[in-house]
Amino acid sequence: MHDVLVIPSIDIKDGKTVRVVQGIPEMQTCNYGNDPIETAMLWRAENAKIIHIVDFDCSWTYSHKNYDIISKICDSVIIPVEMGGGVSTINDAEQIFQLGVYRIIIGSLIFNDEKEFLKILEKYGAQKVVAAMDVVNDEIVIGGRELNTHTSAVNYAKHLADIGVERIIVTDVKRNGMLIGPNIELTKSIAESSEINITHSGGISGYNDLMKVVEAVPSRIDSVIIGRALYENKFSCQKIWRAAESDIFT
Repeated sequence: MHDVLVIPSIDIKDGKTVRVVQGIPEMQTCNYGNDPIETAMLWRAENAKIIHIVDFDCSWTYSHKNYDIISKICDSVIIPVEMGGGVSTINDAEQIFQLGVYRIIIGSLIFNDEKEFLKILEKYGAQKVVAAMDVVNDEIVIGGRELNTHTSAVNYAKHLADIGVERIIVTDVKRNGMLIGPNIELTKSIAESSEINITHSGGISGYNDLMKVVEAVPSRIDSVIIGRALYENKFSCQKIWRAAESDIFT
Protein backbone atom coordinates (compact mmCIF):
# COMPACT_ATOMS: atom_id res chain seq x y z
CA MET A 1 0.00 0.00 0.00
CA HIS A 2 1.19 3.49 -0.82
CA ASP A 3 1.93 6.01 1.91
CA VAL A 4 -0.17 9.15 2.39
CA LEU A 5 0.30 11.80 5.06
CA VAL A 6 -2.86 12.42 7.12
CA ILE A 7 -3.10 16.07 8.21
CA PRO A 8 -5.68 17.08 10.84
CA SER A 9 -7.28 20.46 10.25
CA ILE A 10 -8.06 23.14 12.83
CA ASP A 11 -10.33 25.91 11.56
CA ILE A 12 -10.33 28.99 13.80
CA LYS A 13 -12.85 31.83 14.06
CA ASP A 14 -13.17 34.28 16.96
CA GLY A 15 -10.55 32.34 18.89
CA LYS A 16 -12.52 29.09 18.75
CA THR A 17 -12.29 25.83 16.85
CA VAL A 18 -15.12 25.76 14.33
CA ARG A 19 -16.50 23.25 11.88
CA VAL A 20 -16.52 24.31 8.24
CA VAL A 21 -19.27 23.17 5.88
CA GLN A 22 -18.88 24.24 2.23
CA GLY A 23 -16.55 27.02 3.27
CA ILE A 24 -18.88 28.39 5.95
CA PRO A 25 -17.61 28.10 9.54
CA GLU A 26 -19.95 27.20 12.40
CA MET A 27 -19.37 26.30 16.02
CA GLN A 28 -18.14 22.83 16.82
CA THR A 29 -20.56 20.46 18.49
CA CYS A 30 -18.15 17.56 18.95
CA ASN A 31 -16.68 16.21 22.15
CA TYR A 32 -13.29 17.82 21.53
CA GLY A 33 -14.49 21.27 22.58
CA ASN A 34 -13.64 24.57 20.94
CA ASP A 35 -10.16 25.42 22.25
CA PRO A 36 -7.76 25.36 19.26
CA ILE A 37 -4.71 24.86 21.48
CA GLU A 38 -6.21 21.83 23.19
CA THR A 39 -7.29 20.51 19.81
CA ALA A 40 -3.75 20.79 18.47
CA MET A 41 -2.37 18.97 21.48
CA LEU A 42 -4.94 16.23 20.97
CA TRP A 43 -3.95 15.69 17.35
CA ARG A 44 -0.30 15.60 18.38
CA ALA A 45 -1.15 12.99 21.03
CA GLU A 46 -2.92 11.03 18.30
CA ASN A 47 0.41 10.91 16.40
CA ALA A 48 -0.17 13.64 13.82
CA LYS A 49 2.98 14.63 11.94
CA ILE A 50 1.73 18.08 10.87
CA ILE A 51 -1.27 20.28 11.67
CA HIS A 52 -3.22 22.40 9.19
CA ILE A 53 -4.74 25.69 10.42
CA VAL A 54 -7.15 28.03 8.64
CA ASP A 55 -7.64 31.47 10.20
CA PHE A 56 -11.07 32.58 9.02
CA ASP A 57 -10.94 35.95 10.73
CA CYS A 58 -7.75 36.83 8.90
CA SER A 59 -9.11 35.43 5.65
CA TRP A 60 -12.41 37.31 5.77
CA THR A 61 -11.70 40.55 7.64
CA TYR A 62 -7.89 40.68 7.77
CA SER A 63 -8.10 40.50 11.57
CA HIS A 64 -5.08 39.19 13.48
CA LYS A 65 -7.04 38.44 16.63
CA ASN A 66 -6.17 34.73 16.45
CA TYR A 67 -2.42 35.21 16.07
CA ASP A 68 -1.68 34.77 19.75
CA ILE A 69 -3.55 31.47 19.74
CA ILE A 70 -1.70 30.30 16.64
CA SER A 71 1.62 31.20 18.24
CA LYS A 72 0.66 29.19 21.34
CA ILE A 73 -0.27 26.23 19.14
CA CYS A 74 3.17 26.34 17.53
CA ASP A 75 4.75 26.44 21.00
CA SER A 76 2.56 23.60 22.31
CA VAL A 77 3.35 20.95 19.71
CA ILE A 78 6.69 19.72 18.41
CA ILE A 79 5.42 19.09 14.89
CA PRO A 80 5.19 21.50 11.95
CA VAL A 81 2.15 23.77 11.72
CA GLU A 82 0.97 25.07 8.36
CA MET A 83 -1.43 28.01 8.16
CA GLY A 84 -3.63 29.62 5.57
CA GLY A 85 -5.82 32.70 5.55
CA GLY A 86 -5.35 36.38 4.79
CA VAL A 87 -1.82 36.58 3.39
CA SER A 88 -1.91 39.73 1.24
CA THR A 89 1.69 40.98 1.37
CA ILE A 90 5.21 39.78 2.02
CA ASN A 91 4.97 41.51 5.42
CA ASP A 92 1.96 39.34 6.26
CA ALA A 93 4.00 36.26 5.41
CA GLU A 94 6.89 37.40 7.60
CA GLN A 95 4.56 38.05 10.53
CA ILE A 96 3.00 34.60 10.26
CA PHE A 97 6.38 32.89 10.11
CA GLN A 98 7.37 34.81 13.25
CA LEU A 99 4.48 33.09 15.04
CA GLY A 100 6.36 29.82 14.61
CA VAL A 101 4.41 28.58 11.61
CA TYR A 102 6.44 26.21 9.45
CA ARG A 103 4.61 26.71 6.16
CA ILE A 104 2.11 29.24 4.81
CA ILE A 105 -0.71 28.54 2.40
CA ILE A 106 -1.66 31.26 -0.07
CA GLY A 107 -4.73 31.36 -2.29
CA SER A 108 -6.36 34.65 -3.29
CA LEU A 109 -3.12 36.64 -3.39
CA ILE A 110 -1.75 34.53 -6.22
CA PHE A 111 -4.72 35.42 -8.38
CA ASN A 112 -4.99 39.07 -7.30
CA ASP A 113 -1.31 40.05 -7.14
CA GLU A 114 0.99 37.44 -8.58
CA LYS A 115 4.05 39.69 -8.37
CA GLU A 116 3.65 40.00 -4.60
CA PHE A 117 3.20 36.26 -4.31
CA LEU A 118 6.37 35.65 -6.29
CA LYS A 119 8.28 37.91 -3.87
CA ILE A 120 7.13 35.68 -1.01
CA LEU A 121 7.94 32.52 -2.94
CA GLU A 122 11.41 33.78 -3.81
CA LYS A 123 12.19 34.84 -0.24
CA TYR A 124 10.98 31.73 1.59
CA GLY A 125 11.08 28.99 -1.03
CA ALA A 126 8.60 26.46 -2.35
CA GLN A 127 8.88 24.19 0.70
CA LYS A 128 7.65 26.99 2.94
CA VAL A 129 5.07 28.52 0.60
CA VAL A 130 2.31 26.45 -1.02
CA ALA A 131 -0.71 27.33 -3.11
CA ALA A 132 -4.34 26.77 -2.16
CA MET A 133 -6.88 26.03 -4.85
CA ASP A 134 -10.51 26.27 -3.74
CA VAL A 135 -12.71 24.86 -6.48
CA VAL A 136 -16.43 25.06 -7.27
CA ASN A 137 -17.70 23.31 -10.39
CA ASP A 138 -14.12 22.94 -11.68
CA GLU A 139 -13.45 26.69 -11.38
CA ILE A 140 -11.26 28.62 -8.94
CA VAL A 141 -12.95 30.66 -6.19
CA ILE A 142 -11.13 33.24 -4.07
CA GLY A 143 -11.84 35.85 -1.39
CA GLY A 144 -12.84 33.46 1.36
CA ARG A 145 -14.42 31.21 -1.26
CA GLU A 146 -16.96 33.91 -2.15
CA LEU A 147 -15.78 35.08 -5.58
CA ASN A 148 -15.82 32.83 -8.65
CA THR A 149 -12.97 33.71 -10.98
CA HIS A 150 -14.36 31.56 -13.83
CA THR A 151 -10.86 30.19 -14.23
CA SER A 152 -10.39 26.51 -15.03
CA ALA A 153 -8.84 24.64 -12.10
CA VAL A 154 -6.71 22.47 -14.37
CA ASN A 155 -5.37 25.41 -16.38
CA TYR A 156 -4.67 27.37 -13.20
CA ALA A 157 -2.74 24.44 -11.74
CA LYS A 158 -0.55 24.34 -14.83
CA HIS A 159 0.14 28.05 -14.41
CA LEU A 160 1.06 27.59 -10.75
CA ALA A 161 3.57 24.94 -11.74
CA ASP A 162 5.01 27.27 -14.36
CA ILE A 163 5.66 30.05 -11.83
CA GLY A 164 7.50 27.77 -9.41
CA VAL A 165 4.87 26.37 -7.05
CA GLU A 166 5.79 22.85 -5.92
CA ARG A 167 2.70 21.93 -3.89
CA ILE A 168 -1.00 22.67 -4.21
CA ILE A 169 -3.74 22.07 -1.65
CA VAL A 170 -6.90 21.28 -3.60
CA THR A 171 -10.32 21.72 -1.95
CA ASP A 172 -13.65 20.95 -3.60
CA VAL A 173 -15.65 23.54 -1.65
CA LYS A 174 -19.01 21.85 -2.20
CA ARG A 175 -17.70 18.71 -0.51
CA ASN A 176 -15.81 20.46 2.27
CA GLY A 177 -17.22 19.32 5.61
CA MET A 178 -20.10 17.46 3.97
CA LEU A 179 -18.83 13.90 4.61
CA ILE A 180 -20.04 12.86 1.16
CA GLY A 181 -16.79 11.49 -0.22
CA PRO A 182 -13.78 13.09 -1.89
CA ASN A 183 -13.72 14.41 -5.44
CA ILE A 184 -10.70 12.34 -6.31
CA GLU A 185 -11.14 12.81 -10.06
CA LEU A 186 -10.78 16.58 -9.68
CA THR A 187 -7.67 16.23 -7.55
CA LYS A 188 -6.15 13.64 -9.89
CA SER A 189 -6.76 15.83 -12.94
CA ILE A 190 -5.00 18.73 -11.22
CA ALA A 191 -2.12 16.50 -10.11
CA GLU A 192 -1.63 15.01 -13.56
CA SER A 193 -1.86 18.33 -15.39
CA SER A 194 0.47 20.24 -13.06
CA GLU A 195 2.90 17.35 -12.37
CA ILE A 196 3.58 18.66 -8.87
CA ASN A 197 2.73 17.31 -5.43
CA ILE A 198 -0.87 17.64 -4.30
CA THR A 199 -2.60 17.65 -0.92
CA HIS A 200 -6.26 16.66 -1.14
CA SER A 201 -8.82 18.40 1.05
CA GLY A 202 -12.56 17.95 1.39
CA GLY A 203 -15.19 15.23 1.58
CA ILE A 204 -13.40 12.56 3.59
CA SER A 205 -16.08 10.74 5.60
CA GLY A 206 -14.17 7.75 6.90
CA TYR A 207 -11.65 5.02 6.29
CA ASN A 208 -12.93 3.97 2.86
CA ASP A 209 -12.63 7.54 1.57
CA LEU A 210 -9.09 7.73 2.90
CA MET A 211 -8.25 4.61 0.95
CA LYS A 212 -9.47 6.32 -2.23
CA VAL A 213 -6.81 8.96 -1.63
CA VAL A 214 -4.20 6.27 -0.96
CA GLU A 215 -5.03 4.63 -4.29
CA ALA A 216 -4.44 7.98 -6.05
CA VAL A 217 -0.93 8.42 -4.63
CA PRO A 218 0.79 7.38 -7.89
CA SER A 219 -0.72 10.49 -9.51
CA ARG A 220 1.26 12.68 -7.03
CA ILE A 221 -1.45 13.01 -4.39
CA ASP A 222 0.66 12.32 -1.31
CA SER A 223 -1.30 13.82 1.58
CA VAL A 224 -4.84 14.53 2.76
CA ILE A 225 -6.34 17.12 5.10
CA ILE A 226 -9.15 15.80 7.29
CA GLY A 227 -11.37 17.90 9.51
CA ARG A 228 -14.97 17.09 10.37
CA ALA A 229 -14.62 13.31 10.06
CA LEU A 230 -11.96 13.33 12.76
CA TYR A 231 -13.91 15.63 15.06
CA GLU A 232 -17.03 13.47 14.77
CA ASN A 233 -15.16 10.21 15.39
CA LYS A 234 -15.96 8.70 12.01
CA PHE A 235 -12.97 6.42 12.44
CA SER A 236 -10.29 5.61 14.96
CA CYS A 237 -7.48 8.15 14.69
CA GLN A 238 -4.86 5.55 15.51
CA LYS A 239 -6.23 3.21 12.86
CA ILE A 240 -5.83 5.95 10.26
CA TRP A 241 -2.22 6.67 11.05
CA ARG A 242 -1.25 3.01 11.39
CA ALA A 243 -2.76 2.21 8.00
CA ALA A 244 -1.79 5.19 5.87
CA GLU A 245 0.85 7.28 7.58
CA SER A 246 3.89 8.57 5.75
CA ASP A 247 7.04 9.09 7.79
CA ILE A 248 8.39 11.70 5.41
CA PHE A 249 7.23 15.32 5.51
CA THR A 250 7.87 17.19 2.26
